[in-house]
Amino acid sequence: MIRLIVNRYMDEHKITRYELSKRTGILFPVIDKYYKNQIVRYDNQTLDRICKALGCGLWDVLEYIPEPEDAEGEKKS
Repeated sequence: MIRLIVNRYMDEHKITRYELSKRTGILFPVIDKYYKNQIVRYDNQTLDRICKALGCGLWDVLEYIPEPEDAEGEKKS
């Protein structure tokens, strides 16, 4: 599973959602959804603008969490 951790990076660097919205030109409600990890499909242009505005890499705002496997080695869905 891939999960957004934009909130962690922003909180560590004391950047508000409003400030990120201004820096990127992305509407506040969109930034808010990325901040709250409420996005189902990630937009590569949006992520690019967020990373540029924050001066970070993609893995600073995304994390990969492996799916748990059952006893037979199959991934649970």
